[in-house]
Amino acid sequence: MENIRLKKLIQALQLTRFNAIALNPGATLTYLTGMSFHLMERPTLLLATRTGKAAMLLPQLEAQKLAGLSIKGFFYGDNPAERLDALKAVCAYLGLKNGTIGVEPTRMRFLEMNLLQQAVSNVEFQSAEGTLTSLRICKDASEIALMRKAVEIAQAALANTLPAIAVGVTEREIAAELVLQMMSLGSDPELPFQPIVSSGPNGANPHATPSEKTLQAGELLVIDWGASYQGYFSDLTRTLAISEVEPEFQKIYELVKQANASARAVAGPGIPAGHVDRAARQVIESAGYGEYFNHRVGHGLGLEAHEEPYMFAENELILQPGMTFTIEPGIYLPGRAGVRIEDNMVITEEGAESLSDFNRSMIFAG
Repeated sequence: MENIRLKKLIQALQLTRFNAIALNPGATLTYLTGMSFHLMERPTLLLATRTGKAAMLLPQLEAQKLAGLSIKGFFYGDNPAERLDALKAVCAYLGLKNGTIGVEPTRMRFLEMNLLQQAVSNVEFQSAEGTLTSLRICKDASEIALMRKAVEIAQAALANTLPAIAVGVTEREIAAELVLQMMSLGSDPELPFQPIVSSGPNGANPHATPSEKTLQAGELLVIDWGASYQGYFSDLTRTLAISEVEPEFQKIYELVKQANASARAVAGPGIPAGHVDRAARQVIESAGYGEYFNHRVGHGLGLEAHEEPYMFAENELILQPGMTFTIEPGIYLPGRAGVRIEDNMVITEEGAESLSDFNRSMIFAG
């Protein structure tokens, strides 16, 4: 069966200076093959050349994954001494003797690079990030449908978790219940990330880890979570109030809600990504809380929890239909509380659609 995505990779490769591209396990390899491979002590590599050939180096135990794929496999056993000979056989099959190999800078490890240096004489490695990003940055209808399902699972899971949120419950207990609900509703076991459940002062840390801290009346509770469906991710955040909260907490909540709405309204085809960040930031800065919004407004989303496009103020990348990303403004008051409201967006031909629609008004729990 012809692999259309691999064919597109080779076409893109022919427009570059690379003799080949080498990929180890990660989202791009999954995107190209439809298979999930482990990043482990046994090296796995896909090599594709500008001449149109592709082959994989795999441990023998993974051989069945290539069944039905138009990619030739070269396998090795458990003895590490077999790996280099198998990789040399790959390179001989591809006619790869020297030159420049493009790699994913955030994925390629010393283990695989060292093997390639031994297998190919006079080789140079360079980043192929731009070439690879161009393949995945705009999602097709089937990918968007999977992301929409991941959002549906995540939203239903939070709705089912809300009754468990009460004064005296720990952050970890809420996180555990949320994960259980996502699994029960059909999420893949491998989540985009472990949920962030942070209450009171912990909420001022955007990437807090759930702890044994118990929820107290008058606190804000930040929940950042996501589900996975057939490998595609959702990534959402909602902030709840535990009973009544002080006026300033209500104020910053409404500001973040307005910033989220402003950013969603600006997003659309032909708009620089940075304009989305600026729209949210302007709302928060105008109210005097600019220093407490200490991260970009969002990031791309798909087979990875963080991918292109990155939604920071200086990014002049033009948004195009099929691009998917988060909008997640926040205000974080050190030692007191945090607020974040995050939605998942897709650029359409006419504008931008939020795949998520969970209640953005302040939810009172506990």
